This record gives sequence, C-alpha cells and structure tokens, in this order.
Amino acid sequence: MPKITDRIDRITLLTDEYRSPVPPIPKSVKIELTARCDFKCFFCASHMRLRDKSDMSWPFFSRIVKEMRDAGVEELGVFYLGESFLVPWLPDAIRYAKQECGYPYVFLTTNGRMAEAERIRACMNAGLDSLKFSFNFADADQFSEVTGVKSKDYRRIVQHIKDAHKVREEVRERTGHQCGLFASSILYDGEQQERMQAAVEEILPYVDEHYYLPLYGQAGLTSGAKGTRATAGNQGRIGALRKPAALLVAFHGRPHHLRRSAVGLLLRPRRPLQHGRPQHELVPRGLAQRELPGAAARESCRGRDRHRVREMHRL
Repeated sequence: MPKITDRIDRITLLTDEYRSPVPPIPKSVKIELTARCDFKCFFCASHMRLRDKSDMSWPFFSRIVKEMRDAGVEELGVFYLGESFLVPWLPDAIRYAKQECGYPYVFLTTNGRMAEAERIRACMNAGLDSLKFSFNFADADQFSEVTGVKSKDYRRIVQHIKDAHKVREEVRERTGHQCGLFASSILYDGEQQERMQAAVEEILPYVDEHYYLPLYGQAGLTSGAKGTRATAGNQGRIGALRKPAALLVAFHGRPHHLRRSAVGLLLRPRRPLQHGRPQHELVPRGLAQRELPGAAARESCRGRDRHRVREMHRL
C-alpha cells in the first residue's frame, strides 16, 4: 500500500506551473459535506459558531463534484472541518464520485467516533480509496480534555480503528478493492510524541501508516489555546517542509469582486472572520461568470497577479 505521506507531498509541492497568474486546475480538492461535528476540539475553530452548521445539499454536491471532475480534478476529499460520518448519504457521495464521475482517488479523514464497522463497510464497498483517523490523544483523560467528549469514547475510537482493518480485509478478499488505512496525531508540545507512544503502538498493526502533524493556529483563531503554540510547517516531517509561498493570488477591488486562489478556485469575499463569518466561499461556476468584473478590471487584476507570482518566485 503506497504511503499517504508520499501522496500528500506530491500534492503540496507547488511546481512552476502553479506559480502562475492563470494556474491549472488543482489535482486534489476537499469538499465539506457538513459543518457539523460531534467533537469540540480546543485546536479547531469549528466549534466557535463562526457559521451556520448544516449539511451540503445533494443537488449542489452532485453538480459541483461532476463539474470539478470534468475540469480535471483527480482526487476528491469528502471532508473538511466537519465530521462526514454524521452525513447519512456519505457512502452515496463516495459511490457517485467513484462510479458516476470517475474520480481515480477518493479519500476521507474522520475523528473515528461515528465510524462504526457497518458504516465503514458501506464506504469501502462504494469505492473509498483512503480512510484516515485523526487520532490526537494519548489516553482517555487527554481525549476528554482535547475533544470535550466523555472519556469512555476513547476506547470506542480505538476499537473502530481495529474494526476498520478487519472490514478492509473482508472487502478486499470479497471484491479485490483495498482501501488504505491511516492515522495521524497532532503534536501539541514537545512531550506529546513520547506521551502518545503506547497509544500509537496499539493502533499501528491496524493502519498502513501513522504520522505526526504540527499544531496549526486556524488563522489565529485558536492560537495559544490551552497554553499551546502553533508551529510554522510540520516540524515532525522536517524533510518535507515547503518554502513559504503566497497561496492566495487575489483579485483586489470593490467588495463584490471575486477572489481566485492560487490553485484555481473562485472564491467570493464574505464578512471577515472576526465578524463571525468565513472570509471566502466557493462560488458556483455560473454565478462566478455573471459576477466577474469587466475586461479592464480583469486585466488590471491580472497585472497585480503577475507581480505577486514574481514575488512568489523570489521566495
């Protein structure tokens, strides 16, 4: 089974073709099926009620997933900040992406609490290529401290990881399809890796790879929570660090202008985070075409984009 870290490294490497005013379509996209989550992790901004917590509609999901595949996206993550196992139609979403749209690779990350064996089986039968558990606690006490959930659920998650391996092998023997199983853990401080040693050793026989992640600050919203400090890049994988780059190449101008990320997505400004809303939202293709600024404004924006790209090359 290929290592998930190798795949991540290939995606996060910004080659020269992406350091352009008109970058190609991204190869990998995550789409959030729900903003709901059953955890209240101190390091995650999801529980801060910055937005309405609801599920994506099936018509919107099916349309945009098909459009992205037609545009050339190859990898689809059916998650973001929310917990996708809370969505009843998660297996249908995977099946649609794999069988109807033809995505070569569909992946999912979960906190594991709702990832029961039969739900995992349905996802793997639908064609899921990768399932990763976000396993960020050394024991039941730290689990409750980190997630705000009762400590008894810690063992439930460990069992779900073991069950996932058993289900994966059953599905592989029956269908020939093998879903990768992975786990990652956040290093809150310099002692966390040592503290987690026993917990990681228990789950290692049941996953294809485990790796550590740094603690990020969620755009400053969670920096300093519980006395922690966000880090610049993944110090746990020092060999895979990337040079700093301006990841957002933006249209500047009046508030109704669109913003275009450096990986090719159109983003429309919303109220800033400190006013209780995310900064940008993905704009459907038709709406984006109707709201794009005029030709003169677009050319002016491209000029600024070219300048920003030159600055990126200097980094």
